[in-house]
Amino acid sequence: MSVIDLTADNFDTVVQQNAFVIVDFWADWCAPCKGFAPVFEEVAGMFTDVVFARVNSEQESELASHFNIRSIPTLLVFREQIIIGRFSQALSKDELLLLVEKAGLLDINQIQQEIQRDKDAG
Repeated sequence: MSVIDLTADNFDTVVQQNAFVIVDFWADWCAPCKGFAPVFEEVAGMFTDVVFARVNSEQESELASHFNIRSIPTLLVFREQIIIGRFSQALSKDELLLLVEKAGLLDINQIQQEIQRDKDAG
């Protein structure tokens, strides 16, 4: 699957309509972002059940601010609209593959139950 460009207009729709989304926040001037982009694109092509997307944090500054993006590249990992991971660094191909594998193995039902318990308790 190819990498999708996200904006404020389509971000919510993409995250809500897909069970597993990995979002890369980046910028044109960011050397580590440019180095990570080919890795992100290569790994994206290896998965059909995961949406790989990117947000240009300069063009979409409100979106970056909403997610408190302070350094780039930053990856947000969503499962069932829940952020289950945040990584503020460029990853190697092996690291990104391991991240996708581990994120896919998480029991999302258990995570949802824990969130509900926290809401009920708070």
